[in-house]
Amino acid sequence: MMQTLVLLLLQAAYVFGCGTPAVPPQTGRVVNGEDARPHSWPWQISLQVKHGSRYHHTCGGTLIAPRWVLTAGHCIWPGDVYRVVLGEHDMSRQEGTEQVRDVLRIVVHPSWDIDHVADGNDLALLKLDKSPVMNDSVALACLPPDGEILPHGTACYISGWGNLYTHGPMPDKLQQALLPVVEHSVCSRSDWWGINVKKTMICAGGDDVSGCNGDSGGPLNCLGQDGRWFVQGVTSFVSSRVCNEVKKPTVFTRTSAFAEWLSQVTEPTYKFLQN
Repeated sequence: MMQTLVLLLLQAAYVFGCGTPAVPPQTGRVVNGEDARPHSWPWQISLQVKHGSRYHHTCGGTLIAPRWVLTAGHCIWPGDVYRVVLGEHDMSRQEGTEQVRDVLRIVVHPSWDIDHVADGNDLALLKLDKSPVMNDSVALACLPPDGEILPHGTACYISGWGNLYTHGPMPDKLQQALLPVVEHSVCSRSDWWGINVKKTMICAGGDDVSGCNGDSGGPLNCLGQDGRWFVQGVTSFVSSRVCNEVKKPTVFTRTSAFAEWLSQVTEPTYKFLQN
């Protein structure tokens, strides 16, 4: 059954196209990150929470299906009202590429526990009220095959509107930074993250570049052998002391460890798309 659901997930991604941005991302090592090329990560969304009469950016997320966004469980609080902004790049101005969608339904992973972050399962799925228009600014991400583990040192990129540095300002423009993958046997060493890192997580970075709190829920983008970009992780946590602590890489929820759950939640959408 699980293999059938995963197949439907992959088929839908194929029908709509995934992981192939019209604007190629700027790749290369930049200390502390850089402004991303506008719309080079077209599956990146801004999750915004309502405060009073206005909405404010709170987390990142990834468009994985026409009406489904993947983010972190810790980004969601009961009773809060959210919306999703797609096609965003510069939050300081309207660029004409933005698409705003209300969140119709929220599904937090049943094993997520905000009081036990190190237990993992830090995922949530958001169903949009209607599909966005797919174009050069809005596109689907690819998800990796079930159980895929990336080799140590694989070059991946984090993206988001997180703090530029520890306790620093939030940027207006979408940021990106190169974060090489750190294999579990290294990341789980006692002088790294130790027992706080589970095998359902993926570590990346740990030198002088890392994600900050505003990047929570956003994607870890990794280039596949077929030339498409795959979202291998959902940003979960960083060191509580500083964003860029040595031997404390950014920790992501590994998407390939949750293929069955992702497919089960979103599968009715794919059944509809196949008809």
